[in-house]
Amino acid sequence: MNRMTSVLATVLAAASLLLGGCATNLAASGHPDKVVYHVNDSANATAALRNIGNHLEVNPQAQIVVVTHALGVDFLMEGAKDKNGNPYNVQVETLAQQGVSFDVCEITLRNRKLDRKQFIPESVFVPSGVAEIAKLQARGGYAYIKP
Repeated sequence: MNRMTSVLATVLAAASLLLGGCATNLAASGHPDKVVYHVNDSANATAALRNIGNHLEVNPQAQIVVVTHALGVDFLMEGAKDKNGNPYNVQVETLAQQGVSFDVCEITLRNRKLDRKQFIPESVFVPSGVAEIAKLQARGGYAYIKP
């Protein structure tokens, strides 16, 4: 049994070294993270913006798209504020300057009778929020995060 345990330990150690080397090579390859953050309720917007800021702090080259629909579009509207009265547009502007895209679902606009003019300039309008998420994941290789 000791020989079997020794062989197993050796195999596991070799696998760890091999996998660790792969992770190091992937990180060193220069490919940035590609992530889609999904916001369908503006009650989660503060957490999403904080998560995105943290993400960019450790990986400034990350390609991040925030896709909003339903009640999630509200934080991108002109004058929107968090529960403490802080305007969202300040954080959104800062993140947009770092390359983050903020997508707004046009189906939501139609269903809620909202107008593009009601949104801050950083908003990018897409035909469907959920379809955009699917496209980014399936064809763009984006990881999915829902704060």
